[in-house]
Amino acid sequence: MTRRALVTGGSGAIGAAIARDLAAAGCEVFVHANRNTDAATEVAEQIRADGGQAEVLGFDITDAEATREALETEIARGPFQILVHNAGVHDDAPLAGMTPEQWRRPLEVSLHGFYNVIQPALLPMITTRWGRVIAVTSVAGVTGNRGQANYAAAKAGLHGAIKSLAQEVASRGITANAVAPGIIETPMSESAFDHESIRRMVPMQRAGEPAEVAGLVGYLASEAAGYVSGQVIGINGALA
Repeated sequence: MTRRALVTGGSGAIGAAIARDLAAAGCEVFVHANRNTDAATEVAEQIRADGGQAEVLGFDITDAEATREALETEIARGPFQILVHNAGVHDDAPLAGMTPEQWRRPLEVSLHGFYNVIQPALLPMITTRWGRVIAVTSVAGVTGNRGQANYAAAKAGLHGAIKSLAQEVASRGITANAVAPGIIETPMSESAFDHESIRRMVPMQRAGEPAEVAGLVGYLASEAAGYVSGQVIGINGALA
């Protein structure tokens, strides 16, 4: 049976790698984007060119009604059995100088977006008696980070949500886990860290690769990880 997988934030480097990995494992992948649907379309086209199944879903996960409508339309064709919540933003500033909008935005995308996407898809998933919910968070949600109180709060909130959800759905054959990357080679990290800074900060002296994060997500989405649930798993080169 082909499992249907939704990857939010699928147009970015990590999301795209996750989408490709799940497609290679035989899933029908739905690559989500909001503003960057052109990039999501490129990811889906590449997956199809490689022989996989992929479609694009475009909606704003901070808009609860629009998200529910988009998901209900797609779920009418069949439940999602793999949900990867990868979408996230950051807007850094010391808390003393952080504006209300800066505080809210990461919470709206990461934390409220998690609820808006996962909640409508859960009951249909439960009816299949098999499922995987995976949140891509951050080492900042474990350790905190200067200038990122908003981002760290959003990611730490996801850790609590995942641990609670894991207990709620465990008897239904569904797992829920979080993957917390450290510094990963993406356009966002390249603008924030030079190679020398990474060598000083990370014991492995390099940034991680999106494919390495995707490999961990792919494992958690597989049959082999059926007894792994309620975990926050770091992938950070021994940074934390």
